[in-house]
Amino acid sequence: MELNFIKGFLLAGFAVLLPGIVSAEDVALSRSTTLSPSSQQDVAPAPAAHPTSPAHADLLAQALDDYRIGPSDLIEIAVFQVPELSKTVRVGSRGVLTLPLIGQINAGGLTGQELEVVIAGKLKENYLQDPQVSVFIKEYVSQRVTVEGSVNKPGVFPISGKTTLLQAIAMAGGLDKLADQNDIKLFRDRKDGTRETIPFDLEPIRKGEAPDPVLSASDVVVVGKSGTRSALREFGETMRDFSIFGLFF
Repeated sequence: MELNFIKGFLLAGFAVLLPGIVSAEDVALSRSTTLSPSSQQDVAPAPAAHPTSPAHADLLAQALDDYRIGPSDLIEIAVFQVPELSKTVRVGSRGVLTLPLIGQINAGGLTGQELEVVIAGKLKENYLQDPQVSVFIKEYVSQRVTVEGSVNKPGVFPISGKTTLLQAIAMAGGLDKLADQNDIKLFRDRKDGTRETIPFDLEPIRKGEAPDPVLSASDVVVVGKSGTRSALREFGETMRDFSIFGLFF
């Protein structure tokens, strides 16, 4: 009699609490965590925590589209029809490189295209009327990014050359079972010493509907945790504990 009363009390509490934390859509979402990767594609996705408009995605792609030159990178610089000005140089520890006629240039943090513009501008000042400059990064320095949050193997990872957001998450072992793929934050240091936060939604990136942003050295990627999945997991653990004491089974 006493055992039946306890069962009834727990079931009644469950009936009261569950509607407040779990909807039908949430239940469908929780079921998707137990499916294989191929099966998950057929499950309706949860609403995005950070919806990204096409215009916003374009701005992010433009901001993160290219690799940023860093110390020890090997740069090949060619000036059209002026072979004596063409040279392969390695960027110094402070991001500075030295070129004939021009002298020192602060290349650290620039993209290849931005460096082309800088070199062409300096050559145009005193030496050439319309210089055509091309920059090719022959060797990328080994740099590091941090991936933490709801991933299987959080940590600091070396990167070489262009490494995208999806690639960095893959290096961290992929998303764990509690991850919210709609809640990805990228923290990046600005040149003025401040830090910017850029939200991403992995779902359109995985589908090819949004660009996969290129990371820079010292970027920090944080994968958010799904509140619904966490609640369902905690509830499941609680029910398992009750079953251990023979309250349900």
